[in-house]
Amino acid sequence: MKDSHGNIIYVGKAKNLKRRVQSYFQNSKAHSQKIVKLKNNIKDLDYILTDTEFEAFMLECHLIKEIKPFFNRKMKNPRSYTYIVIKTDKKVPSIDVTHNLIFNHKHLYFGPYINKYTVEKAISNLKEFKKILCTNLTKRNEPCLNYSLGLCNGICLGHPTALEQYNNSINDIIALLNGTDLSILGEMNEKMAQASENFDFETASKYRDFIDSINFILNKEKVIEFTEANKNIAVIEYLQDRTLKLFLIKGNRVLYSDKYIVASIIELCPLIKKDILTYFQKGDSDESHKISKDEIDEAQIIYSYIKSSTSKHLIIPGHWLNSKNDALDCEIKKLLIGDES
Repeated sequence: MKDSHGNIIYVGKAKNLKRRVQSYFQNSKAHSQKIVKLKNNIKDLDYILTDTEFEAFMLECHLIKEIKPFFNRKMKNPRSYTYIVIKTDKKVPSIDVTHNLIFNHKHLYFGPYINKYTVEKAISNLKEFKKILCTNLTKRNEPCLNYSLGLCNGICLGHPTALEQYNNSINDIIALLNGTDLSILGEMNEKMAQASENFDFETASKYRDFIDSINFILNKEKVIEFTEANKNIAVIEYLQDRTLKLFLIKGNRVLYSDKYIVASIIELCPLIKKDILTYFQKGDSDESHKISKDEIDEAQIIYSYIKSSTSKHLIIPGHWLNSKNDALDCEIKKLLIGDES
């Protein structure tokens, strides 16, 4: 969408373009101030047709980052990316949430995440659940306010047993964020169920909110872990009129895409194999790389797409990228037959 000077002020996507555009110009009390202001500044619009919804998401993401339209605040502000930092090099480790990442090899990092509020809420919920929500870590022998509320295990009083319990709790949280031990979630689910059985719905609702906020950051970690593996991924999606779209993806980048007419699986397999070998053999090595805050949006879009029901994907190990390897032929055939059926 453009203003009277031809400046792009908003980039969006829609399955039904007519309905989407009409929604902006219909008088509605439900319109936010942002929509009202946007509508008053729109003088023209351009559109780009894509074959799939996935391509629309990726194109929107790239255009917003490239153009930085005034009414697209998401995906263009670096302060919107958040990290969890656990400082384990101190006698009393700390867990912080920050958007200003300064790397220290003695610290543990998780992220980046897009929603700072949800991350802060999740960390606060974890601290409350493990009773390490101490507001007086720097002073000793002086109870903090949260100690009297039962949210602090008494580490502020300087007891050795409290410090040991605190460190164990930090280790439990690290294991949870690493995905190696999800027992904290299990404990929360048990307490939520017990509260419901006792008709204490307020407490049950609190634990449900705890679980939702923690699952948010765990799901983001799955996205990052998957993308950082820098895997070679072939994705196909069947379109209309007996055609399919092939995407070749490495990490958070789409290396290649093209449409094929689905006439015969026997004829189609070698064509797709040729593209796979061409683009993945000349690509980067299989070594993993860290996902930066500038890459998380694309990574999230790709991860959601390959996990969706609209597409089917194949992860291709490096040793398959040999034209004489029969494993790749076999897996491509399974991929095509599985989707066609």
